[in-house]
Amino acid sequence: MEKARQPAKSRNVAWTILAFLGGLYLGGFVLFIWNLPPTPAHGARADGIVALTGGDSRLDAAVALLEDGAGKRLLISGVHKDITKADLKRLVHGGPRFDCCVDLGFSAMSTRGNAEEAAAWARRHGYKSLIIVTANYHMPRSLHEFATVMPGVRLLPYAVQQDDVDVDAWWSDTHTLRVLHLEYAKYLGSLFFGALDQSHRDQREAHNESTHRF
Repeated sequence: MEKARQPAKSRNVAWTILAFLGGLYLGGFVLFIWNLPPTPAHGARADGIVALTGGDSRLDAAVALLEDGAGKRLLISGVHKDITKADLKRLVHGGPRFDCCVDLGFSAMSTRGNAEEAAAWARRHGYKSLIIVTANYHMPRSLHEFATVMPGVRLLPYAVQQDDVDVDAWWSDTHTLRVLHLEYAKYLGSLFFGALDQSHRDQREAHNESTHRF
């Protein structure tokens, strides 16, 4: 009789753990949505501006910031290799500063790639502060990835509302819910692997220090 109870008890424990983890995940998801940054009023100033491709609203906002003098130069990161600067200028109705002060990055294939591309660009120009322009739901992961690869650079978020993702009505729109859920999962993965990378770096530094002592 006692042996028969043990499997049932183990199942109950397993279900309790799963329910706890599921509740934790869902609670974190809701907090993630509630804490998404709003679109700020114009007024931010930085050395440079970085726009992450993925929607016309991001590029429109970034170009407007450049024309308003919010930064010295604009990097559009993650541009498709077949797109030219002239194509983008027509698309976003670029103004006088577009020709002289906009750089295109073609190498990024992911948010981490955007961060690495922007870090190299910032180093090349000696920039110590950047305005990051991307969709509001994409901003938390973007800031984490950018801060990881350029810890000494001040990052100012400029979140935009993407036309096809209605964050204010996320619970009633299937497409928005799917986009936000996928982004939340990616954000958690970014945090996890970022912590893992940091742990490995700390271990290597500790090993190097101990080696130099001897």
